[in-house]
Amino acid sequence: MDKETEVEIISIHDLKEKINLVTNTLYFDESQFLREKTSSPIMVLEVINEIEDAVQDSKISVEDKYYLNGVMGNFLRIYGEPKRAIPYLNWCLEFATKEENLSREIVSLIRLGEALKYNNQHKKALEMFDTALYKCKGAAKDFYIDFPLQHKGKCYLELNLLNEAEDCFIKALEIRKYKGNKSLIESTQLAIELVRKIN
Repeated sequence: MDKETEVEIISIHDLKEKINLVTNTLYFDESQFLREKTSSPIMVLEVINEIEDAVQDSKISVEDKYYLNGVMGNFLRIYGEPKRAIPYLNWCLEFATKEENLSREIVSLIRLGEALKYNNQHKKALEMFDTALYKCKGAAKDFYIDFPLQHKGKCYLELNLLNEAEDCFIKALEIRKYKGNKSLIESTQLAIELVRKIN
């Protein structure tokens, strides 16, 4: 391995470590319909700038580009710039579709839906979540169905369609209890509590 390639791999590795640190600052804001926020906007902005540089590098692998574009879209949305996030997430969706990678397609649809929701395009966001739900049905992808249900529920919550929101959350909770993932169960229970508080 030549030195130049080694430097590139190390910098992506370092960037992934910083991304993990930022992920630890994220939380769901109950006062804003459980929108994802960060306790350290400065750290998020620093990582956004570093990712922006990294994705411009022609030597970056397509796998790393997919990963970084997805993270970039998420972090821009959380930072309060969903409009800037949308092209990155569209790129991920196009890449996953072309690659015929159903798991990545579902993830990309959900991420794009969230960015559209944060950009006050709730109708388009619901279309993304519905497409993700459709793609989850059948085969082993049924296992992911709680994710589009949860995100669709939060979108309904913002539209004050509380019965529809609660219905999505209850369905997601059933699946999450079956999976037995404690943090996912707690996340959905929190959403149900919030709907009932507002109702």
